[in-house]
Amino acid sequence: MPVVAVEAGFELDDRVARKLLRDLYVARPALYWLDFVLSSLVGWAAFGLMVGTPLSAGTLLLGAASVFALYRGLSFLHEIAHIRKRSLRAFDAVWNVLIGFPLLLPSFMYTGVHQAHHSLGTYGTSRDPEYLPFAQSRRMTVLFALESILIPAVLLLRYLVLAPVGLIVPRFQRWLASHASALTMNFNYKREVTPRLLTRIRRHSALILVFWGTALAWLPGRFLLMWFAVFSAISFVNTLRTLGAHKYAGSGNPLDRSEQLRDSVDIPGAFWTELWAPVGLRYHALHHYFPGIPYHNLPEAHRRLVAALPANGIYRSASRSGLLASLASLLGRAPAVR
Repeated sequence: MPVVAVEAGFELDDRVARKLLRDLYVARPALYWLDFVLSSLVGWAAFGLMVGTPLSAGTLLLGAASVFALYRGLSFLHEIAHIRKRSLRAFDAVWNVLIGFPLLLPSFMYTGVHQAHHSLGTYGTSRDPEYLPFAQSRRMTVLFALESILIPAVLLLRYLVLAPVGLIVPRFQRWLASHASALTMNFNYKREVTPRLLTRIRRHSALILVFWGTALAWLPGRFLLMWFAVFSAISFVNTLRTLGAHKYAGSGNPLDRSEQLRDSVDIPGAFWTELWAPVGLRYHALHHYFPGIPYHNLPEAHRRLVAALPANGIYRSASRSGLLASLASLLGRAPAVR
């Protein structure tokens, strides 16, 4: 670990902090592959056993294992959005086969979209696809959490009903690309449509139809019900994590890196925190300030910053003791009705 002298009044000097963490930007492809493939295989194995098992306590345990393992596999999409493709060749394609297509969340819905959530010009504004002013309304926060349970139904409509129409009608395909091809919480967000994006959407939509057509033809009727239950649980857990990851106190104006850090939350927690905030997502404030650090190095980056920075500094103030504490803080700031 690099040794960096830090003065008592130091808050978060960018130059010094980068020097402190400069050796942590290198991704370890073998770890990415091992972690992702094992998570996916465990998740789908548990899901397959659950589909073929009569309802019992064991079925619920298999369901929980499937939810958290597949959620971990799904969370690698966040890494795909950040890491350079040449660092993980073919990872995006394999991720789509094992997670994206089965869960109706092809990677194009996030890559090219998530970057706007980090941009200094769009974070916290009406052009941020992943930001809403939850600190202004408790009702909005609660409704957003409850609506997440229906995301699987929306995706079934998007890819099994609307996608075939888009493959036949080019004008409708462009509408889908602009309005229904981004993983976003901001309904005002409209995606820029390019020929490359349209080609990717058409290709992935066709592959999803083949995959799902085969699955629905050969798998038992229970499959769709179990898929919906597992995916709804994943969606709900991820939504709670998302709500706990920021303070959502922005005024609608762009925020610089330090202001993004102040508006974001770290929840280091314990080993079980990895269940609901996997693949580095528990270090969300740290990630917003240093988005280039791979997920497996974020715990070490956090330890170094905590050891070097003062207890009353900007970085330590971003930490919460747990998800409930973060959510309680968010709900406590928001008025009941707006």
